[in-house]
Amino acid sequence: MRIISLIASATEIVCSLGLEKYLVGRSHECDWPPSVEALPKCSEPKINIHTSAIEIDRQVKDVVRDSLSVYRVFKDKLKELKPDIIVTQDQCEVCAVSLKDVEEAVCDWVEYTPKLVSLRPMDLNDLYEDIYRVGRAAAVETKAEEVVGSMKARMKAISQKTPKRDKPIRLASIEWVEPLMAAGNWVPELVEMLGVENVFGEAGKHSPYMTFEDLRREDPDVMIVMPCGWDIERTKEEMPVLQKLDGWRDLKAVREGQVYLTDGNFYFNRPSPRVVESLEIMAEILYPQTFNFSHHGAGWQCWGK
Repeated sequence: MRIISLIASATEIVCSLGLEKYLVGRSHECDWPPSVEALPKCSEPKINIHTSAIEIDRQVKDVVRDSLSVYRVFKDKLKELKPDIIVTQDQCEVCAVSLKDVEEAVCDWVEYTPKLVSLRPMDLNDLYEDIYRVGRAAAVETKAEEVVGSMKARMKAISQKTPKRDKPIRLASIEWVEPLMAAGNWVPELVEMLGVENVFGEAGKHSPYMTFEDLRREDPDVMIVMPCGWDIERTKEEMPVLQKLDGWRDLKAVREGQVYLTDGNFYFNRPSPRVVESLEIMAEILYPQTFNFSHHGAGWQCWGK
């Protein structure tokens, strides 16, 4: 069996199922576990990702408006690697190589047709089903059941240990800084597990745009910044965009030092078994007297203190 994964979260799913030895290719974003970085890359972004948040947003909108793909699939490399299974996604054409991209890449193969496994994680239940889907495709259904069972048990244990409060913490999860976007999909579900009021974004729906006036009106107790595709250091570089906004320093979370930066790329934006670690990070931030999973520093940092 030969597997190519064209999305970082799928690579993590494949490896969690004990299938890493069958991986022969990866996307340009796949970096966990670290050993997969030795595999040949099968894709690249068409846009400049080493620029500002607003410029990335503009480039993406321009590409999508012209009905083009944000990513380039290396067709010759795919064919050379002779995969039996290619794992991709059709949840978001902006976030990663899409099913359409892969179908176009293999449409003229005449020797054989690889099995295409497309993931569509809109919420946690979809994530579980995606793990089962990869497990069925690779004939490791029992292992998939074990992985999902372990995830659910770990998250339930955290939720049950969460301190009860008369008045819940009001949290804004920010997925992009310019323009402002709130975190959707599975993130609101993680927030709910911790007994916290989710100010923006809905479970099972794409991340919505919002305005700074929306943020000022809601004035959350805590803000957790988790930009899609960025680590903490890259996020720090873009935070002055928010700092310069008129009224930013008047926000309750800013005044009280309750703004936190996370590695959104490595955790929150990846629908993989490590979504549990995303829940752990939130638990550490919101209830530091109760939880310590040692994610501070690498997974999250307090900003502005």
